[in-house]
Amino acid sequence: MIEDVSAIEPAVASALPTFEPGWVWLTGAGPGDPGLMTLHALNGLRQADVVVYDALVDDSVLGWARAGAIIEYAGKRGGKPSPKQRDISLKLIELARAGRRVLRLKGGDPFLFGRGGEEALSLVEAGVPFRVIPGVTAGIGGLAYAGVPVTHRDVNQAVTFLTGHDRHGLTPAAVNWRAVAEGSPVIVMYMAMKHLGEITAKLMDAGRDATEPAVVVRDATLPQMSVLETTLGGLAEDAAAAGIGAPAVICVGRVALMRQALDWVGALSGAAPRALDPLGGRERSEAG
Repeated sequence: MIEDVSAIEPAVASALPTFEPGWVWLTGAGPGDPGLMTLHALNGLRQADVVVYDALVDDSVLGWARAGAIIEYAGKRGGKPSPKQRDISLKLIELARAGRRVLRLKGGDPFLFGRGGEEALSLVEAGVPFRVIPGVTAGIGGLAYAGVPVTHRDVNQAVTFLTGHDRHGLTPAAVNWRAVAEGSPVIVMYMAMKHLGEITAKLMDAGRDATEPAVVVRDATLPQMSVLETTLGGLAEDAAAAGIGAPAVICVGRVALMRQALDWVGALSGAAPRALDPLGGRERSEAG
């Protein structure tokens, strides 16, 4: 455990950038586990004058901020009062123009469904200098904690990441559901719990097999993480029955079966390993 995060190895510290006044660092905090923060993110926290953070940033991470730093909440959660994106961007600009070193701390990766691109464009238009610090995204790191590799050379050579809602909070109309259903062996969904029934119906209507393996990972990488193993056809009903809501990441595809053998978090808790069933308990007769 790091007792003093300011005591970074000198050889490492010399390779880390200086946070200049008037800059904004758009920073990914990772999927939840503070240990998945990058050195650049930690370096930013130790220098920032103001930390503007999202709803999914773990509280323990905020404790690593520089003593005296201002901590401002700017989280957005579906169905709850949330600041407008434009207001958040204007706040970043205002703080930077006041000569502050502004760390915009976002869960996961700021450029993967994190609206970091929108904030970056606002900074460009305002003439505010910025740096992007990528983070571990839940669609990779969160699934890894559930024992699910998003790629496996014996299973898939492609993966599709999609969001479960558009800018209006509706099921994305711009997604070519047939192309996704037919062309992507593995589908990873963010922010899809609200419209899960509609999304799974669209995929199955487009030809996706209802018996295809799927997992839902809630509170990925955190001590309270829970994982639901199900099928595409059972996703919405089983998640509702289990009381699983947001924040959650969903994976559809045969790689979901890898959890049977690769549940390393469960093994740490003493769970007995399972033999990998390549058919997930489905009818072997059809597969010969």
